[in-house]
Amino acid sequence: MSIDVPVPAGSIALVTGASGFTGQALVRKLCDLGVRVRAIARGSSDTSALKELPIDWVRGDVFDPEVVRKATAGVNYIFHVAAAYRDPAITDETYRQVHVVSTELLAKAVTGSPDFRRFVHVSTVGVHGHIDEPPASEEYRFSPGDIYQGTKAEGELWLREYAATNRLPYAVVRPAAIYGPGDRRLLKLFKLSTKRFFPMFGKGKGLYHLIHVDDLTDIFITAAFHPDAAGEAFIAGNPAPSSLREIATTVSSELGGRSVRFVRLPAWPLFAAAVACEALCKPFGIAPPLYRRRVAFFTKDRAFDTRKLQQRLGYRYSVPVERGIRETARWYREAGWL
Repeated sequence: MSIDVPVPAGSIALVTGASGFTGQALVRKLCDLGVRVRAIARGSSDTSALKELPIDWVRGDVFDPEVVRKATAGVNYIFHVAAAYRDPAITDETYRQVHVVSTELLAKAVTGSPDFRRFVHVSTVGVHGHIDEPPASEEYRFSPGDIYQGTKAEGELWLREYAATNRLPYAVVRPAAIYGPGDRRLLKLFKLSTKRFFPMFGKGKGLYHLIHVDDLTDIFITAAFHPDAAGEAFIAGNPAPSSLREIATTVSSELGGRSVRFVRLPAWPLFAAAVACEALCKPFGIAPPLYRRRVAFFTKDRAFDTRKLQQRLGYRYSVPVERGIRETARWYREAGWL
């Protein structure tokens, strides 16, 4: 851990999304710091990986008023990590319940509590949408591009306005692309990096901002306990963006494969195909083999200015990108995922 802030003894923290990849890493660190952890998890969530930890589990939906009432009783901190990640089977209303309704319920439940100290709201850099002139700072305009980003933006904007008029202490963290051993979201990129040819679409440099789960969870904790984080939003991404070319080359080198050959291709046919795939698959709840966001991943330069975390909170990243990519690639191979 790279945490240099005091943690008040006897602190009680509620974590939503605790059974997920990032949530598991967070609750382990909180327990190591002596924080009493309470967590909301759906009845179907698998919590066995955390069974050895003294976590007070509250089963149910994070947007259920009764579940929230029970879970927030007496807590000092909330880490709102829960998210409905992109899945064709998830309805637009579910995205709104998980990202907006739950935020409203949690915030209102602790408003006025004399013992409550801070609400750490986990948003996403996706609220900024396409970055016209990277790098973008925390002040860059919001322009979400899909229902996931849109409801994340709605939840964050609601919280900021509500907190300002109700004296609710809060901080917002907007993570870039989360990765690390055990993560599946970037697995496809790692798999592609082991192939003979790596497609590069459009004219962009393929700049992409990453954040290792160890650094991200340290940032969550810093945002909760650092006095200067109150009322602020922070983009959480490594100090410098990585290019897709750099990521692929590092993965290939670590796994001892053949040198990757990068092939530049036009982007417009792919965008057209993605639009058609999404239109055909959505009515059936089928994951499209190609979608616009995946094409955008290869064509847009998404770089961010992450200096605010360092300048305001003195945060120092502990996992260099190359080391993190190599460790993750090795883990994937040992787990049989590559």
